[in-house]
Amino acid sequence: MYIIKNALRSISRSKGRNILIGIIIFVISLSSCLALSIREAAKSAQASALDDLEITASISPDRKSMMDSFEDRDAMKEAISQTQGLSLEELEIYAEAESVKNFYYTYSASMNGSSIEAVDSTGTASDGGMQSGNLGIQGDFTLTGYSSDEAMADFIDGISSINSGSMFAEGTADNTCVISEELAAYNDLSVGDTITLSNPNAEEETYDLTVCGIYETAAAQDSSSDMMGGFSPAADRANQIYVSAATLESIADASVENATVTTDETTGTTTSTALQTMLNGTYTFANTEDYERFQEEAAKLGLDESYAISSSDLTSYEQSLEPLQNLSKYAGYFLIVILVIGGIILVVLNIFNIRERKYEIGVLSAIGMKKSKISLQFLTELLCVTFLALIIGSGIGAVSSVPLTNALLAHQIESSAQTAQGQNERFGREMGTPGGSPENSSAEDSAGAPSSGTAPDDISGKGGFFGGQVADYVDSVSSAANLTVLIQLIGIGLLLTLVSGLTAIIFILRYDPLRILSNRD
Repeated sequence: MYIIKNALRSISRSKGRNILIGIIIFVISLSSCLALSIREAAKSAQASALDDLEITASISPDRKSMMDSFEDRDAMKEAISQTQGLSLEELEIYAEAESVKNFYYTYSASMNGSSIEAVDSTGTASDGGMQSGNLGIQGDFTLTGYSSDEAMADFIDGISSINSGSMFAEGTADNTCVISEELAAYNDLSVGDTITLSNPNAEEETYDLTVCGIYETAAAQDSSSDMMGGFSPAADRANQIYVSAATLESIADASVENATVTTDETTGTTTSTALQTMLNGTYTFANTEDYERFQEEAAKLGLDESYAISSSDLTSYEQSLEPLQNLSKYAGYFLIVILVIGGIILVVLNIFNIRERKYEIGVLSAIGMKKSKISLQFLTELLCVTFLALIIGSGIGAVSSVPLTNALLAHQIESSAQTAQGQNERFGREMGTPGGSPENSSAEDSAGAPSSGTAPDDISGKGGFFGGQVADYVDSVSSAANLTVLIQLIGIGLLLTLVSGLTAIIFILRYDPLRILSNRD
């Protein structure tokens, strides 16, 4: 008790020196509180965003690994050409993994119109069938079949919505479809009308669909929305026709039955006029742990190494946190600099403080006070000043942490946007946008299917081919300073007290009280 009373009296006697120490500790505590709050806000935002994130993933051929595994170019090209996507039966095997929350899929096929014309924004006449590709001869329309309502990401996310009629029943095979309002207006169609589509590989092979709904889309559309948008009307969103997967499967099965198969006598290559379809399967997971566990479970279920599991959602999630993580990193550097500089200043001030109070130390030692108690008194003085300044600095830091974090975060996002804008200016267009159109660059926009169902080469989460797409960044935080920050600040206060007080203890233990008193001027 005597030590505490003596420490308080000493603090009141040396107000100027202790106010200076208090100001320095106040600055350190305020800066530390802000830096720690920013880092804690980044962790909280990351955890919150991850909790709200529904992770989707797809399985596709891993062309990159195949390229790396072959030294011979011809062997590599042959291996890639022979690699096919997984069948629906194979995809459903991996859907049985315990980590999978849900599984859905989409089919896509390219078809021509027999009773309708495609919306042609290129200003050129369509010849009813364009270039050859993975789906055979490319028609004027893209027919997309969804296995469930959950697979229709555009309608779930609010990008598209039915404005006339209704969506076809989930899982139905009644040959009903929904079309865009542009296609309906272009061909004077309404709900209940019948449209006829044909197989571009065999024009005499036709299929009738009944329009059960007409949809509108909020996404901007440009005539060159896809890299091939200027050449193929099928790439235009207006020419996307949606059906159930069961309907498209029945059409594909009928096409196989009616197909003509020919074999080239020279090469032995077999070709078929059957309508070609493309399958995209999507797995959903409750959290990242399940997604990572799925990697192992899929391998145990027989997934070959030539296939890769990828998630564009995680890529987008990581991009959204990039400015906040950068801000957290800079705050960490700032915290280290503040603590190092502040600690050095406090050590120097305590050295001068001990030298000035050398006679006081000698007197206390001469009257019988142990050096350990003298050291404890000096530590108590420093501790009182430290925690008083720490409380004031922490309080101000806690109040200002959220607005300051949001202001710095806005500046960081603006800096990222300016960097991207500078890149776009150097390209003369938005980077990563096929055909130069900034409005549409994702696989979902061009095909109406979830982006997670695209091939592994698709990097739409990073913005097209070069990463030019603007990410949906986390642009604000609701809380920063919390109990964790408070505990860390207490730890910093104790650390500063011990580091700077240790200097005082070393000097006190080295002093000889008789020499101090005899040498006093």
